[in-house]
Amino acid sequence: MTDTPLTPDEADDALAAEYVLGVLSLSERAEAEARAKRDTGFAARVTAWENRMAGMNDDFAEIPAPDLLPKIEARLFPKADTPAPARRGFGLNFGWLSGAAVAAVLVLATVATLAPPRQDPLVTLATADQRLSYQVTHFGDTLQVTRVAGAPAVSGQVHQLWIIAPGASPVSLGLLEDRPLVIDYPVPPEGFVFAVSIEPEGGSPTGLPTGPVILTAIVGQDA
Repeated sequence: MTDTPLTPDEADDALAAEYVLGVLSLSERAEAEARAKRDTGFAARVTAWENRMAGMNDDFAEIPAPDLLPKIEARLFPKADTPAPARRGFGLNFGWLSGAAVAAVLVLATVATLAPPRQDPLVTLATADQRLSYQVTHFGDTLQVTRVAGAPAVSGQVHQLWIIAPGASPVSLGLLEDRPLVIDYPVPPEGFVFAVSIEPEGGSPTGLPTGPVILTAIVGQDA
C-alpha cells in the first residue's frame, strides 16, 4: 500500500473536518479559525462539515449546563448572619461587603513576592467527566489560564473567568477563548474561588455572571 499525498483541495477538506471534530491543537485551531474568517472557500468547507456532523448528536438529549454558584455560596458562607442584598442578573446573594473587599485587597498586596518568578499550578477547573478543563498557573505577579481539554464556547457565546473573594462580589478576570489568558494578578490566598460562566459574545453586559456557572475551583482545595 502506498501513501498518496493529498491534493490541496483534499488537504483543505481534511483540515476543515478536523476543525469541526475538535481534534486540532490550540495553535492549529486558532490558525484554522482565522483562515475561515478571511477565506470564504475554506469557511464553506467548515460549514459543510458542520452540517454533516450535526446528526451525530441526535441520540443525545440536551442537558443544560449546571449552575454551581449555590454550592459555592454554601461552602463560603455556611453561617451568614445577615443576608446580603440580591444582585440582579446573578441570581445569588453575593452582595458587596466593603470591609471584606478592602481586606481582600490588603491580603493580595501582602502575597506579592520578590523571589524570581516560577511557574506553578494553582487550580484546575474541570467538569466531572474532564471533557472541559482549564488550568490556572502563576509565576510572579502573573496568572495564566489555559484550556487543556475541550472546546471553546459555541458561536455567539464565550467562557468568562471570575475571581470571588470570601464575602465579595465576583470580579471578571477576562474571557477564555482559543489563546491562553495571561493576567497581571498576584496569587490569590486560600479560600478564593475561581469560576467560569457562559456569557454572550464579548462578555457579561452587567459586570457580574449572567449565564450558568459551569466550572469552579477553590484555591487551596482544588489543584
